[in-house]
Amino acid sequence: MAATARPTASKWLQALDQAAEPVEAPAVTKEPPTGPTRPQRGVRRRAAHGVPQVRVGGPAPAVWVVGVHGGAGESTLAALLDGAVATDHAWPVREDDGGPDVVLLVCRSHAAGLRAAQLAAIEYMSEGRPLPGTLAGLVVMADAPGRLPKPLADQVRLVAGAVPHLWQMPWVESWRLSTAPDPAAPPPAVRSVLDKLQLHIAADE
Repeated sequence: MAATARPTASKWLQALDQAAEPVEAPAVTKEPPTGPTRPQRGVRRRAAHGVPQVRVGGPAPAVWVVGVHGGAGESTLAALLDGAVATDHAWPVREDDGGPDVVLLVCRSHAAGLRAAQLAAIEYMSEGRPLPGTLAGLVVMADAPGRLPKPLADQVRLVAGAVPHLWQMPWVESWRLSTAPDPAAPPPAVRSVLDKLQLHIAADE
């Protein structure tokens, strides 16, 4: 007598059962810091070159974007990042308990911009009276198309050692012709940097 084959579920039903199983979302992780994350002994603040301060209140945004000099790209970056608020080139200081506050510095990739970023980092990392909030890092916005000249590339590496993290935003010619970038359709190279920033900021929340 021939053996009777055991009924098996169709591949379609098996796939449906597997799809119904809950999938655990991947954990949001931060990249390891490349520079100091808290004030350092022996680092002294240079008050004459410090970033001015502004009083803030209410719920903290996902991140405060602080341009360390005029034309740094503060408003451009804030428009591209979800939940970001520009501070008009000033460090946010709490007047209530609405924090915690996460701060992202931004500068241009020319010599003056990188120097301003270095001074802002020194101010945050100085001992004595540390600035409030958590410094996420620095975004260096390209000031011209093409690769950085070696002296500027060397200066970027130097500044990278003074902040917890550093990201470089490429040059986008169309941004010169518009009053604000389109956050829904950034160039792929920009999207890559923004994704890294958003993951980093989400890990701080």
